[in-house]
Amino acid sequence: MSDSNQPPFSFKVDEADVGMRLDAFLVEHCPDISRTKIQSDLSEGRILVDGRLRPKGFRMKAGWQITYDPSPVKTLQAVAQDLPLDIVYQDDDILVLNKAAGMVVHPAMGHPDGTVVNALLFHFQGLDAGGDPLRPGIVHRLDRDTTGLMAVALNDLAHNQLAEQLRDRTMGRKYKTFSWGQWDEDKGILKGDIGRHPRQRVRMAVVEHDGRTAVTHYEVLEDFGFVQYCSIKLETGRTHQIRAHFHHFHHPVVGDPIYGDDRRVLGVHPMDRVKAQAMVKGAARQMLHAWRLELVHPRTQEAMTFEVDLPKDMAHVLTGLRKQT
Repeated sequence: MSDSNQPPFSFKVDEADVGMRLDAFLVEHCPDISRTKIQSDLSEGRILVDGRLRPKGFRMKAGWQITYDPSPVKTLQAVAQDLPLDIVYQDDDILVLNKAAGMVVHPAMGHPDGTVVNALLFHFQGLDAGGDPLRPGIVHRLDRDTTGLMAVALNDLAHNQLAEQLRDRTMGRKYKTFSWGQWDEDKGILKGDIGRHPRQRVRMAVVEHDGRTAVTHYEVLEDFGFVQYCSIKLETGRTHQIRAHFHHFHHPVVGDPIYGDDRRVLGVHPMDRVKAQAMVKGAARQMLHAWRLELVHPRTQEAMTFEVDLPKDMAHVLTGLRKQT
């Protein structure tokens, strides 16, 4: 990694931010800068409130001007690392992986290495970057704690063809999840443009302006009362699409740390919540798994379908739910 400078930031505190801690305000308004770096820059005096140094716990008031001159950061570079990959299928053109929970797909701020890309560079030579040296071979992504199938392109032809299938929505991607609350219908279509949350910049949300079209199909496979075991088909592929749509429609994904438990769907009595949480014991991450992938081979034009079983943690939750019924 090499050093580079970021331009200074300037923010005016509005009414919605009144009472926030200074460090929390900066984390929310600077989503591309890690909390650790913000804390370090605060200690170095790089952040001023109305021209004065303030501690990280200082509370915001409307109208204050926050200036932030970030310290130099390292420019990310993707390097080869000897990391394991669960390969479901491989030929000269494509690779299909079963991604593990906790593994980031490509290097980013806060996750400079230990990613799928670092492993790919070690195991495969000459991957096509598709115009981005941090994402060689990457056609589509899964969130860090989402498990399951993802396709990787091993050359230019494959990258172009698979990217086109994503754009024209012919690549089929199906997921399984557990969601809170009972759906009004056993199957349906969730629609709502997705963009950055207007205040919480680390989150996505259904927005009225400046969002991108998003369509999610769901079907309830098993009803466990407070918790539903669902199958999902993506028609589009926006960042955090399933998690944001399920949260927006008041059925958040079980175990989701960002879009998490929605108290409105767990009943008003405290025992309802206790019972529901006991039913999903073992959900230490968002319970979301990409179990089926459908694509057309970029060279042979053969229709291909791949499937993988639930990971152990989700299988454990499902077993526990079935024992409760």
